[in-house]
Amino acid sequence: MSYNRRSFITFLGKATLGAVVAPPFLMGCGQNKNPNTPQLDVDALAALKRLPLKNIAASDVDDLLLTEGLDYQLLVKWGDAINGDDTFGYNNDFTCFIPFDDANPDDGLVWGNHEYINGLFVSGYNRRDPEAKRTKAQVDQEMYNVGGSIVRIKKTNGQWRVIENDPNNRRITGHTPIPFNWDQPVIGKRSAIGTLANCSGGITPWRTFLTCEENYDDCYGETVYDTNNQPSHVRSKYQGWEDFYDHPPEHYGWVVEVDPKDGSAQKHIALGRFAHECCTLKQLEDDRIVAYSGDDQNDGCLYKFIGSTPNSLKEGTLYVADTVNGEWLSLDWASQPVLQQHFKDQTEVLVRTREAALLVGGTQLNRPEDIEIDPISGGVFISLTNNKPKGDFHGSILKLEETAGAYDGLTFEASTYKAGGEAEGFTCPDNLAFDHAGNLWMTSDMSGSAMHKTDKPYMAFKNNSLYVIPRFGEDAGKVIRVISAPRDAELTGPWFAPDGKTLFLSVQHPGEQTQSLDAPTSLWPFDDDRIPKSAVVAIQGPLIEKLNQLQKLTS
Repeated sequence: MSYNRRSFITFLGKATLGAVVAPPFLMGCGQNKNPNTPQLDVDALAALKRLPLKNIAASDVDDLLLTEGLDYQLLVKWGDAINGDDTFGYNNDFTCFIPFDDANPDDGLVWGNHEYINGLFVSGYNRRDPEAKRTKAQVDQEMYNVGGSIVRIKKTNGQWRVIENDPNNRRITGHTPIPFNWDQPVIGKRSAIGTLANCSGGITPWRTFLTCEENYDDCYGETVYDTNNQPSHVRSKYQGWEDFYDHPPEHYGWVVEVDPKDGSAQKHIALGRFAHECCTLKQLEDDRIVAYSGDDQNDGCLYKFIGSTPNSLKEGTLYVADTVNGEWLSLDWASQPVLQQHFKDQTEVLVRTREAALLVGGTQLNRPEDIEIDPISGGVFISLTNNKPKGDFHGSILKLEETAGAYDGLTFEASTYKAGGEAEGFTCPDNLAFDHAGNLWMTSDMSGSAMHKTDKPYMAFKNNSLYVIPRFGEDAGKVIRVISAPRDAELTGPWFAPDGKTLFLSVQHPGEQTQSLDAPTSLWPFDDDRIPKSAVVAIQGPLIEKLNQLQKLTS
């Protein structure tokens, strides 16, 4: 479904002039407790002064290309030293920034997820070589490069820089012991070894990071059950880590909370186990937490945790969405006879969340990835990236409106906000972010193996991109490409600084399709060693500042 400018504004949610102000640093994850009530009518919005926003053409150039009014600074990249012992990990995905002091938005901590490794670059293991065998030393190096990094950054004279060797700088890796936030053991253990497959994430109102374990089965495989409920093990995609470490697959696939003050972490069992793309929180008036998360796989479901006690990600109930009937269905073992027939207790329900979701009637969706809450209208936006086996190559964005705006309610209305494709100008939506004025930003997630192929549906889009959909002015509702990624790369984790003057963005897996170190498919960021590297960039410029300010009405 497509929308013209007028219907877009109506659909997204109208806003008051007085209401659109720079929110607190938590706005990027839907933390504002009270969405602003729409009051300004469409005609007044249409009269807003036009933004100088130029769409850039799709490009296959191996560089980070930006539209007029934007510039970028390389902040930190894979392999950079962050303290005397640690280096920044590989394939950073989700990025977020928390200032030390709300009064000073120019000094704080960046968290970066490290989703997965490319052995060719990280450990020298070439999975395309049938004769290659991993060593334990290589696996250890790969495990070190996943997880996440905490790095202090500071802006001086308009430029951001990493404060190397700051005592806050630290790594969380595939080797880090992490306890479960649960009263029962998970496969006989109270803690897991490491976090991995860290995709998107979120932050909490109490200023901690959330990192989400997505494609965990790539590392230690998965436990599957037959029709007689008998388990068996399916080996990992990499087929190497489990040869050296006997870590249960059930210890991965969780939302992990990391305290930036000391690096301590915990895995939240109550939020369920599946390929978490993100975890987006909403703090209610009574300080209870609602957490949204999607299962990023073909036919994955959408979930919501509703806390029962203030600021808890443990006490509460997990629900799965029935988007056909607009209902949240409980995954509470004690109240669902169908779950009692298949699982022995609530812990097993949460470990096998995917199975439980289908048993109660959860709707299978087309790869639900990032979720963001509109800071103005309060709508919940979900990226459905694609579902190629079902013929959905370009994906869409789903919008949920909780009944009466009650995030802890159990009914909602679901509708398609935008469907991808050449006509709409975007494909494969992934990460979303609302800026301080309520404009919607979106990255694309075309796989490297599908890009630039004449027999694939993505030729017109060339490299992956970052788009903005303005909320106001003559361009409201248009999908405008403002950044094009390097070859094979994907742009991820858009996050705005508290003052709205910087957009932090990850450039992930440039050169991913490289088969030989002698012929990398990307050279970005153009280091002397000619090895492509993922990195975090800080994007600034007059366009960022203008988009983050509500434009004055023309006279």
